Order: sequence, then structure tokens, then C-alpha cells
Amino acid sequence: METSIYIILIVLICALLGATGQIMFKLSADKFSFNPLTWLKNWHFLVGVLLYGSSAILFVWSLKHGDLSILYPIIATSYIWVVLLATFILKEDFPIVKWLGVILILLGIVVITK
Repeated sequence: METSIYIILIVLICALLGATGQIMFKLSADKFSFNPLTWLKNWHFLVGVLLYGSSAILFVWSLKHGDLSILYPIIATSYIWVVLLATFILKEDFPIVKWLGVILILLGIVVITK
């Protein structure tokens, strides 16, 4: 099956949605407990579930139209999205050595998807 650029772009969006969901989970962590009633009051957690769940549903739909061996490595861009979002939104430190790791992930994705 040929995987179209359209489906690849959808999967990139899935990765971004999932990564944003992870950032929301991090923001919800201070108020998180195992009491499900508190989840309804934790809007960061609810948005995280919505984004992460939407990402998963959209990814499964994408698999219907593309090759898993092409699309799954593209989901690895979520690591890069998380790094960028954590650096700019959460103000986390990210030294140059870790940026090298991000570059290696990108290179791996390029090699696998070619």
C-alpha cells in the first residue's frame, strides 16, 4: 500500500496532539489523585485525555490508509514535540547534548520513511 503525503501529515498532527496531551498531563499532575471525581475538576487532565484520545483515534484511522512501517516511526516525532513544548511552555532545561538526541531521532525517521 502506498502511504500518501496527506496521511503522513495527519500522523504528524497525531504526534503533535499526543505530545500536547502529555504537556497537559504534566500540568495536571500537581492536582491529580486517584479519585475519579477530582478528574472532573482538573481541566488540564480533561484536555489531556481529549487530546491524547483524539490522537489515538486519528492514528488508528490513518493506519487504514497507510503502512504501519512508515507511519509508526512518524509518531516518534512526538518525542520532539514534547521537548519543544516542555522547553517553551514548562520552561524545562534542555542542554545541547539532548538536542543532539533530537537530531538523531529526526535522522532515524527520515531514513525509515524513505
